[in-house]
Amino acid sequence: MSIARIKKNDTVIVTCGVDAGKTGTVLKVDPKKGVAVVGKLNMHTKAMRRTEKTPGGLVKIELPIRLSKLMPYDADKKCGTRVKTGEKDGKKARVSVKSGKAL
Repeated sequence: MSIARIKKNDTVIVTCGVDAGKTGTVLKVDPKKGVAVVGKLNMHTKAMRRTEKTPGGLVKIELPIRLSKLMPYDADKKCGTRVKTGEKDGKKARVSVKSGKAL
């Protein structure tokens, strides 16, 4: 079984689009659809109807981003990095190609 390139709670950098160059933390990943929700990125305004519990109005929500537009962020090199499969303590692990450290 292959190891996922991007997982929940990873720090990622957006490679293209409106938010290109910005970093954020992955909140949710849907591998079947090939998308991930990244905190504070790809924000859009949605008009919510007023109910008894909520006041309604305009609410900012995070929309999913395609996984092909995301890259794991290497804090040591301060840039995006590719991921390769390596071993750590005898188990499969994700390793940064640029720094060689486990993610």
